[in-house]
Amino acid sequence: MKECSKSIARRLQDSLFVRRYFVGHGLDLGGKPDPLALYAELFPLMRSVKTWDKEEGDAELLETVQDESVDFVHSSHCLEHLAEPRRGLAHWMRVLRPGGFLIVTVPDEDLYEQGHFPSTFNKDHKWTFTIHKCASWSTRSINVTELLAGLGQQAEIERIMLLNAGYRYHLPRYDQTLTPVAECGIEFIVRKRPLSEQESGGRRPPQDAVMGNEETVHFNQYRNDLETLKAANSDTPPFTDNRDISRA
Repeated sequence: MKECSKSIARRLQDSLFVRRYFVGHGLDLGGKPDPLALYAELFPLMRSVKTWDKEEGDAELLETVQDESVDFVHSSHCLEHLAEPRRGLAHWMRVLRPGGFLIVTVPDEDLYEQGHFPSTFNKDHKWTFTIHKCASWSTRSINVTELLAGLGQQAEIERIMLLNAGYRYHLPRYDQTLTPVAECGIEFIVRKRPLSEQESGGRRPPQDAVMGNEETVHFNQYRNDLETLKAANSDTPPFTDNRDISRA
């Protein structure tokens, strides 16, 4: 039930979606009938987002999408419908430009399937997902941590989040995504590392970075303030002053 729509209010409270993730030209995989494009105006740095559904082709292969051609790939509840989600995720990363973001939501197997598979709530689900378990009741369970590890050095994992804020654990078995508040999912966000970061083993400050005068004096002031504090308290070890705080 309108899972992308449910996510919008939460995402608008997180500045990273506005200024980092939904930036530039994107692809919304499996977007119908609740596409991200409906809310493009709320993300002012989003220049465009193409809704990709069955009419456009196989979301697992994205055969007509060029390598490194989009700035972000968004998918809300599509990965669980793919025959080979690992292959699908690899192709989703393939079409991302270096530095771009993959934003994916899948159902959490305990919050959504709730111990039954094949699914009784959506019979087209081919897999279940959990953030991490040593053992699962589902014979088709995928650990998200292992799934993302399979992407290799190109994947910088920004977050993995259980979307349970609107979930009511005391209820009997029921598809809580039918309610307007429960997401019952897992959201993970991955940044595609540029080749230079992959080769160097991580992300480092740019060597050619130049700061303006106003930034320079402010950052130097932070350093000076720290040095002043240290000098003023050179004879007082930290967390030892237990004098009455009400003193004049």
